[in-house]
Amino acid sequence: MIADAARDTLLPPVFAAWFASRGWSPRPFQLALIEAARAREHVLLTAPTGGGKTLAGFLPSLIELAVPRPPTLLNAATDANPIIARLKAKAAVRPRGVHTLYLSPLKALAVDIARNLEAPVKEMGLKVRLETRTGDTSAHKRQRQKVAPPDILLTTPEQLALLLAAREAPSMFADLRCVVLDELHALAPSKRGDLLALDLARLATLAPVHRRVGLSATVDDPDILARYLAPQRSGEVRLARVVRGAAGAKPNVSIMDTEADVPWAGHMARHAMHDILAAIKGAQTALVFVNTRMQAEFVFQALWNINAENLPIALHHGSLAPEQRRKVEGAMAKGALRGVVCTSTLDLGIDWGAVDLVINVGAPKGASRIAQRIGRSNHRMNEPSRALLVPANRFEVLECEAARDALLHGELDGEKPRAGALDVLAQHVLGSAVAAPFDADALYAEVRTAAPYADLPRADFDRVLDYVATGGYALRAYERYAKLKQTVEGLWRVASPQVAQRYRLNCGTIVEVPMLKVRVVRNYRGPRATYAGRVLGQVEEWFLQQLLPGDTFLFAGQILRFQSIVESEAVVTPGPPGDPKIPSFEGGKFPLSTFLAQRVREMLADPERWQFLPDQVKEWLAIQRLRSVLPKADELLIETFPRGPRHFLVCYPFDGRLCHQSLGMLLTRRLERMGMKPLGFVASEYSLAIWGLSKLADVDMNRLFDEDMMGDDLDAWLVESALLKRSFKTCAVIAGLIERRNPREERTGRQVNFSSDLIYDVLRSHEPDHILLRAAYDDAATGALDIARLGALLKRIKGHLVVKKLDRVSPLAVPALLDIGKVPVGSDASEALLAEASDELIAEAMGHG
Repeated sequence: MIADAARDTLLPPVFAAWFASRGWSPRPFQLALIEAARAREHVLLTAPTGGGKTLAGFLPSLIELAVPRPPTLLNAATDANPIIARLKAKAAVRPRGVHTLYLSPLKALAVDIARNLEAPVKEMGLKVRLETRTGDTSAHKRQRQKVAPPDILLTTPEQLALLLAAREAPSMFADLRCVVLDELHALAPSKRGDLLALDLARLATLAPVHRRVGLSATVDDPDILARYLAPQRSGEVRLARVVRGAAGAKPNVSIMDTEADVPWAGHMARHAMHDILAAIKGAQTALVFVNTRMQAEFVFQALWNINAENLPIALHHGSLAPEQRRKVEGAMAKGALRGVVCTSTLDLGIDWGAVDLVINVGAPKGASRIAQRIGRSNHRMNEPSRALLVPANRFEVLECEAARDALLHGELDGEKPRAGALDVLAQHVLGSAVAAPFDADALYAEVRTAAPYADLPRADFDRVLDYVATGGYALRAYERYAKLKQTVEGLWRVASPQVAQRYRLNCGTIVEVPMLKVRVVRNYRGPRATYAGRVLGQVEEWFLQQLLPGDTFLFAGQILRFQSIVESEAVVTPGPPGDPKIPSFEGGKFPLSTFLAQRVREMLADPERWQFLPDQVKEWLAIQRLRSVLPKADELLIETFPRGPRHFLVCYPFDGRLCHQSLGMLLTRRLERMGMKPLGFVASEYSLAIWGLSKLADVDMNRLFDEDMMGDDLDAWLVESALLKRSFKTCAVIAGLIERRNPREERTGRQVNFSSDLIYDVLRSHEPDHILLRAAYDDAATGALDIARLGALLKRIKGHLVVKKLDRVSPLAVPALLDIGKVPVGSDASEALLAEASDELIAEAMGHG
């Protein structure tokens, strides 16, 4: 605890008076950050939501800015870095640059923080200018900010990358004293985090004396983020200082226990809509979180259909038009809404004091994620957050209970440090050349100060540089892929101004699925007419391309009738009530975390932990134990049984849908080689079901599940896998091999896919070790295919298989069989079909009748 005398020396009188006028006292961790700033230390602050983290991050900067700073004299003669010296040589005495740079993963959060920061600045009479810079900022203002920067600039990682590629970057950031990275736990473990780490390394070259402040929710292992924050040195792991805020009140988390039967399968929680609406009525303002945009559309429409009292309920997700999202955010800020159905777009720290309840529809998929969401309610220190978890099916009841138990014990998912992505490095290399010609040795040394790239071999860096310069061995004959040229001095520069222009148009690591705008009109006059109706937002191109004129679908909370695609827009008219399709957005699907999966397995194996489960779920598990078995936490249960003309194999790894899909592909390949003629498989977050015409009970399961499938079987499958091609496309876009945008036009999703597939095939044939093929495989290992997790699963279950040969379906297998044959793009109609199909299956499994 910092003593009062020390506090008085840390906090200038005007700041102390401001705290007193609010009836506040500075918290110990806020004072600790002032101490760290005086010592010029990098610091990571972890604290619960609502504890004053953001103010703590800015306090040292505001104190420094209260004392006027002189302009800086740039002296190239004393600058040892050859990358920057040439740029700084052009500058003399000039207006001061940015003092504090704030970086947020969301532009809406940057705007919200700026609005909240203006109050203390104004109330203390500080002569501090602060501005935001996002994709919505006018071109005129963005240009002015380069030559006359504010004291505090609040922006996003993508905007920072663009700023660092500008010729004004050295003068703009020469005075930089502090970088504040908000919601660091959400940024660091991603490709956005890789690019940000590289940009921080560049800032350290431009402004060597700047300090870094990371603001994070409570995390399992803060040292991972502390390493990310600190500039690294060869052979030495460096960590930022870690400051921990006091733990807040324990959250009040309950699981909805509805009078209706908990569904055996499905993800929409249709059975709970009346209870969800009642919970919204009982709250001042409720955030209703879902895991996908498809769920958001369904839940909003379902609530609206039963909202007899016309409660003001809104919809918010990333595909809605920006104007619509801002309208909802404005209404929330005014306290004009009783509920908002939303996705992860509202996960992070925007402060709406009126929110007193968070409802999470569907399983949370991770303890850290649900902790983040729950923190949106009662966003104040020492007030318990209040949350209601709504499982959509029986397995999700187990997951929700496991998440609730973890939260109450303060346990979170553990993140592992990641190695920096090579496609991101390629983008950064090009951006460095756009800023100024660079020396390869100096850039390599700079890159290795970024934590994700601290162990980057020089050979990998040189291969990335060669790719950016020539396209690589297989593509070097094509001039369009040659983006860098070497000068007579040995420096690398961009090949042409057009290369720099295309870089600025395509900068960033967020690769969206190709989207089309949805424009609603009252009168449709044919595909050649011009329309000026309202744009509701964007929907995946592939979904719209499979619709026929007259088909209806649900979007932006409305039923719409598809008419035609006109250029880059889908023209629609208001649709009639009925049974519309719901766009199956590809984004926003979360994998079940390893930590939470382990807790679910432990709960399943221990009946003493079933005490909080609904009676119908307890009965389900009890009959499973009677008719088959419930595996121990380290075992894999494999059940085989016949049903009609088919034979089924169902296993329960609880390792997430992506991992199970990869396992299903490899198992079916093995079964084909064994002559078992598998017909198909379906993977869920919890189980994998395979079916065929041969008797799967006769298979040697130890041989089938042997971890040697991670060798030749995996390699052979990857050659054919469309998922690896998808990973390659993402890497190719990030690395600039394929450009979505150019100065003349924006390429369609179909054009991008064609180019990507063509280049992929060329590289596989002529340069199989191309750096982007390696990047695609690395992505597949932890992303779309979850190969790394599959390898860990196979190691875990070796020698721990429990095989049950049954004469009929087991209770645990019912959800897997109900998943078979579900319509992939449809509405709740598929769940209605489940209800009809389930009666006979459930009776068979549970022994009724």
